[in-house]
Amino acid sequence: MQPTEFNANAIKPIECVKEAWELIKPDYWILFAIFLVGAVIGAISLYVLIGAMVSGIMYCYLRRIDGYPVRFEDLWKGLSFFWPSLPVTLLVFVPAVVWGVVLFVTIYLPIITAAIMGDRMNGDTMLGVVGGALLLDIVVGLIMIAFHTLLTFSFPLIVDRGLTGLSPAIVSARAVLKNLKGIGGLIGINFLLIIAGELACGVGVYLVIPIIMATSLVAYRKVFPAHVRPNLNPPPPNAYSGLE
Repeated sequence: MQPTEFNANAIKPIECVKEAWELIKPDYWILFAIFLVGAVIGAISLYVLIGAMVSGIMYCYLRRIDGYPVRFEDLWKGLSFFWPSLPVTLLVFVPAVVWGVVLFVTIYLPIITAAIMGDRMNGDTMLGVVGGALLLDIVVGLIMIAFHTLLTFSFPLIVDRGLTGLSPAIVSARAVLKNLKGIGGLIGINFLLIIAGELACGVGVYLVIPIIMATSLVAYRKVFPAHVRPNLNPPPPNAYSGLE
């Protein structure tokens, strides 16, 4: 299978969750630590290293899914993906920043303006401004969700297939559109997991993230199967003993 080839209609959400949990259960806490440290480094670097850390986290989780042992130090391999992951990082996080600006301009700025104007902005006007802002934010939010959904497989494609530039985003979008029903199911399940985490005093949200990440990567493996590498090791000395 070529790096950009993929399977269509390959994702069964419930099966992906079950398989993901069984795979990561023996190494749950080290995988949790890998996610936590990677996320903290990405944050304290002012998100300069966020793409590299996401790549490192994905690398560790993919190794576990592919049957390799989990090693915390593999997180630092993400640094080698800093430049290859930069275009996708910008695609993911720049729109998020733009959305934050839109939220400020359409919701908080009118409220601040109203506070400054005092009685000069009546209640009906304020209600109309806030209502219009909320409607705009809902539309922008739906667009953002759709856009980020298309990028679901981008980082794994960088780590696993070695794609660079905008190729990971393009291939990811094609694969998502060919597996849209399964991706939609995954989004629904992930949402329920987050709600369950919130109900656990909020702290549970962090505890379910490794499951969500592993589930997404199991789904990735259904769409982009692991390459079967040829066995280049020499045969044992007695391999041809029966041919004498």
